[in-house]
Amino acid sequence: MSAEATRTQRALNWFTPAIALARIAWLRTILYLFVILDMHAFVRDTRLKGEHPGLYQPLFLARLFDLPKPSVANTTTLYVVLIVACLVASTNRLPRLAGWIVAPAFTWWVLIGMSDGKVDHDHLALVVALWVLPTVAPRTKGWNWNWRREVSPYADQTRSEAAGWAIKCVQISVISTYFLSAIAKLRGSGWTLAWPGSAILTWAIVRRPHPVGEWLLHHPWMLHVMQWVGIIGEFLSPVILWLKGRWQLLGALFFIGFHLANTAILLIHFLPTVVCWLAFAPMERIVPWFKQRWGPNSSDSSSSSAGDAGEAEDQAEEGRQAKEQAGA
Repeated sequence: MSAEATRTQRALNWFTPAIALARIAWLRTILYLFVILDMHAFVRDTRLKGEHPGLYQPLFLARLFDLPKPSVANTTTLYVVLIVACLVASTNRLPRLAGWIVAPAFTWWVLIGMSDGKVDHDHLALVVALWVLPTVAPRTKGWNWNWRREVSPYADQTRSEAAGWAIKCVQISVISTYFLSAIAKLRGSGWTLAWPGSAILTWAIVRRPHPVGEWLLHHPWMLHVMQWVGIIGEFLSPVILWLKGRWQLLGALFFIGFHLANTAILLIHFLPTVVCWLAFAPMERIVPWFKQRWGPNSSDSSSSSAGDAGEAEDQAEEGRQAKEQAGA
């Protein structure tokens, strides 16, 4: 095999790692249920825009696909379809059919909800995840929440390159959220490093007053340090895609801490992105871990070990009595 062919194969292996189908099953349940939360807590004004279509300014994708203007009829239908399809898909039942309904429906829901001039980039990874999850077919049927049974999709350790490709797409989308944010900061400041040296956090705290943020106003040097740490972390975020094990976990914890700080200082959350960080988590280990600690086999092994110990004690006692009798 030539060097070029070897490099190509390595690239393909990187994009399509063999990952257990159980991780996809966990992601389906978590993300589809999160979509329902998102519709009521975050992008929740889509139906309101259906009541006031005159304020609708279609985004690029809406114009590209010539999507109809929101109305009471189509936004209500969209709402009902999303709720039903998400509930079905979250059980890992009919994941492809339900998933292919959720993906375009939620994309349209977001396009309508963000048609007022403000596009939240925290939904990038979530939307991408909804489009790639239906590409993976499970080996087992859903509806089975009993983690003790091997047929449960949450316990399926079958490794699949299709699952690996879907996971990798979500991971790249998560990282792109941060890296593209850093690029946008540079572009907004004329391709200079003026952003981390500015008073952007001070302005944001004044705009969104909060006790923690107001305390930081008395320590402006800390705000500048946070700005530099933030933009450097965003620029270096692609490195996480090549890290493994604990180092990748530390990278994930850094950005989760980054979001916790934003929430504490500015009351700004990135939950749609944060929940997609689960694509990096080895959730396929959850069921084996529970089965090892609390499953029926664990009690059997403990009882058998206890029985072995008791048998060894009996044998030692019989040997002692035999020696005493021989000495007598």
